[in-house]
Amino acid sequence: MPARLPSWAWVSGLTVGAIAAVTVLAVQADQGPHPTAVATKPKPSASADAHPKPKETAPAPVPEGSGTGRRVVYSVGQDRVWLVDASDATRRSFKVWPGTVDPDPGKYSVGTRRQDPTTGSDGVRIEQILYFTQEDGVWVAFSNAVDGSSPPPPADGAKTGGIRLPKADGDALWDFGTSGTTVTVVA
Repeated sequence: MPARLPSWAWVSGLTVGAIAAVTVLAVQADQGPHPTAVATKPKPSASADAHPKPKETAPAPVPEGSGTGRRVVYSVGQDRVWLVDASDATRRSFKVWPGTVDPDPGKYSVGTRRQDPTTGSDGVRIEQILYFTQEDGVWVAFSNAVDGSSPPPPADGAKTGGIRLPKADGDALWDFGTSGTTVTVVA
């Protein structure tokens, strides 16, 4: 008949075993994962897109003299919009495609808003239109194409006041630019 070990010996043995197992696992975790061979695809060296969007490394600063507080800032010279919150922090900034009629620098307010799609002066279906001024008899407004496309070149001599935005930016501006929101236009 084999000798029976006291219960404290069993508990001590199990404790030492558990400590050893935890130590081994901790060392393995500290060394990080052990990668296995994974096939990688080569990265393309050039874009196939004929009109790629420029990549920005840092957000463009809000232009000097654009005011303070919650506002939409539109730079005619940079073809760029900033959505600025009440604490003067930029919430979003993006490039736009301007129409042929530029609004004069100054402060305006979002007036009429039209969410439902309609046909723009360039024949493209547009939505989320935020009108803010009239210049040379042409309404100036932000909008985006329903299909997200950029506007076609305007016909010779055509007066267009639509400032076209990429779809995701149009969604953001629609949510931000409620009726009465200040729109500051800078050169």
